[in-house]
Amino acid sequence: MIQKTTNFTIEGKHSKPILTDYFYKKDGKPKPIVIFSHGYKGYKDWGAWNLVAKTFAENDLFFVKFNFSHNGGTVEQPIDFPDLEAFGNNNFCIELDDLDAIISYIINDKTIENEINTKNISLIGHSRGGGVTLLKAAEDKRITKVISWAGISDIESRFPKGEELAYWKKNKIAYITNARTKQQMPHKYSFYENFIANKERLHIKSAVKKLSIPQLIVHGTEDTVVLPKEAENMHKWHSKSILFMVKNMNHALGSSQPYAKTEMPLDLQKVVSKTMEFIVL
Repeated sequence: MIQKTTNFTIEGKHSKPILTDYFYKKDGKPKPIVIFSHGYKGYKDWGAWNLVAKTFAENDLFFVKFNFSHNGGTVEQPIDFPDLEAFGNNNFCIELDDLDAIISYIINDKTIENEINTKNISLIGHSRGGGVTLLKAAEDKRITKVISWAGISDIESRFPKGEELAYWKKNKIAYITNARTKQQMPHKYSFYENFIANKERLHIKSAVKKLSIPQLIVHGTEDTVVLPKEAENMHKWHSKSILFMVKNMNHALGSSQPYAKTEMPLDLQKVVSKTMEFIVL
């Protein structure tokens, strides 16, 4: 029987709660901890993520997923983006702080102390969340394994340049259309300023090269959002990393929002199976 503790809040450093879920077998046996970070314009309940959580739990892993505090969701409405003000104020350092708060909370949560092995903590991140998990794994000795699913390998290249950057700086805000919700999603210029001020810390290539723990890189050959070349680059930077390319898989790992089926899409099944195998090695 899978125990689900969902939509509880953890207080982070940035005045907004971090909405969190636990999925696990309540059997009093210490289990490896797996913490999942969603990507850009993502959230913990997107697509088939709940089916992913259930599958990890069924295979004797303690699975945690959460909404970054400034992802645009709220406690009352954790799906989609009712809080665009928070979304606009987000940055990579906030997300790293949120992930740190999650790790520390789990390790010290007395309600689950008999269910977790605090010496065995794996981080998984999808897309931008993959970049955040890599940065965190490189600076946090509590992490024992790190996995990216369609993860980014560079942050700076994703910012605008030239006239577009100048326009953003002048207006202090820019907008991107969410194709699904049709919202105009704001990006404040402070997002870029935070990156520049923390450029060394936020350099994924340096973080990957620094890793001394096992790394699994999962990517689809048909990913047009984060190109497969980024996975190949990361594999080169860490000689002991494992690269798992899934033929014909897209950026969403075959999933979509909303996702109404009772089984994960085939591509995501492959991703989850490979990841669990990697974690329990």
